[in-house]
This record gives sequence, structure tokens and C-alpha cells, in this order.
Amino acid sequence: MEKIDAARSGKPGTEKIAFLGLGHMGAAMARQLIGTAHPLTVWNRTPAKAEQLVAEGATLAASPAEAVRDADVVITMLADPAAVAAVADAIVGELRPGTTWVEMSTVGPDAVKELATRLKDGVTLVDAPVAGSTDKAAAGELGILAGGDVAGVEHVLARFGKVTRTGPLGSGAALKVVVNTAVVGGVALVAEAMALADALGIDEDTARTTLANGPLGGAVHRAFAEGVHFDTSLAVKDADLATRSARLPVMEAVREQYRSAAADPAVAHEDIAKAAAHIRRSA
Repeated sequence: MEKIDAARSGKPGTEKIAFLGLGHMGAAMARQLIGTAHPLTVWNRTPAKAEQLVAEGATLAASPAEAVRDADVVITMLADPAAVAAVADAIVGELRPGTTWVEMSTVGPDAVKELATRLKDGVTLVDAPVAGSTDKAAAGELGILAGGDVAGVEHVLARFGKVTRTGPLGSGAALKVVVNTAVVGGVALVAEAMALADALGIDEDTARTTLANGPLGGAVHRAFAEGVHFDTSLAVKDADLATRSARLPVMEAVREQYRSAAADPAVAHEDIAKAAAHIRRSA
């Protein structure tokens, strides 16, 4: 895969950008476009989530169709395949020839390829999901996994972080499923390792530090992370995407652990670190 340094990715243009989806990640990403040469229109199903961006200079659209009508670049950052399909129903007929739609949600390659079949001639689709959580989004330091013909929007994607060209359309979405499988699987394994340490009477700090210095160090950090957000219910969705794509017995077990955590209202929409704590308690 070719890696492209954001600082060398080309001069920003003045394309009109529509950004649809202002959840934890989308709002932080859209903010990276405020104050640039790109006129920015935003839309969210809950308009109140756009208020701060509007105060900072974005324009709020009343509907997805209104948001994209004059856009040169459309960016979607939505929760799941159903949300992307619903927005597609609203915007496909409004996209003008020459528009590029950058689909940045985690929906898997099949959903991306289905979107491509719905587009009019002259509309380009790029899949560019991201690696990293809300802290990286706020800092403009995400990893962008870009599939398809990204040349025309590379300078826009570089606003969000470092771009990696993954190959043809759908390859970015496919790699994102692989990445998230490793993340949620690693966090669940750390949770169970800590449960074992509890059962064996090992001091928590000693166990955590030792694990952090081993091959699962990154997963340990993520399992105890604070100030970031990867919704536990979305981890269940990502595990579903993975296990529908290949036979993954370990991931099937991990999916059930997250599903159990997401059944707890106090955990369902909290970060996966809370799911890790739930898995640890439940072991």
C-alpha cells in the first residue's frame, strides 16, 4: 500500500463540501474543515449536534438532499449500513456529474459496492474509512484508508490525517473491517486476561503493567483508555461485518461478549473501554 504524507498531499482547493453525519467522529472531523478555503455545509439527523459547527462558520442544511445539492465533495460519516442506505436514498438523485462522494463510515465493502451501482455517470465514489478514535479526529491525525480513485479529493482527506491508498473501490472499507476486528478482539482478550489475573489474585497494577509491556500493549492501552469514544454498540456492528465475511470462530465469541455488554444500557453507547470492564466483571 502506498502511504501519502498529509503535508505532501497537494494544495487545498476551494471545493464546496457537504459533510453528513455529526456523531462523535463526524463532528470532530468536520471541524478540521472550518476555516479552510472550502465552504462547508453540514447535516445531521439531530440538528442540535450541528450548532457548534454553525457557530464556527459552517452552514446547516435542513436535509441531506439540500446539503449535497451544490456540493463538489460529499462526505458521509454515519453509524451503519442502514444509515448510509437511508442517506443514499435522499442524495443519489441530487449528486451532479463531477461530484465526488467520499464514504467514510464503517460499513464493509459490500455496502460500498452497492452504492456504486446507484450513482449516475460522472459521479465518483471513494471509500475512505478511518483508523483512530475521537482524540485523533480532533487533532487531525487519523489514518485514512482510501479505496478507489482518490486523486481528486486527496487534499481534502489529508485534512483529517495521513492517507493510505488501499487499492480499488471497496478496499478501504474491507481493510477497516480487518483493523476493527483486531481492535475489538484485542480489547476483549485484554479484558479476559485481567479477569484471569483477578481470579488468580494478581495485583491489578502489576498485571496491567506487565501486559502493557508485552505484545498486546496497544490493546491494553485501548482497554483502559479515557477521553476517547468507540461506541460499544458499533463494535457489535463491526464484529457482525467481520463474521459475515469469513469464518472467524474467535471473533464470533468476541461478538457475543460485546453483544452482552451492549445489552447493558449503561454500556451500550459508551466507549469500548466500558465494554472491557463489563467483560472483565462477567468472566
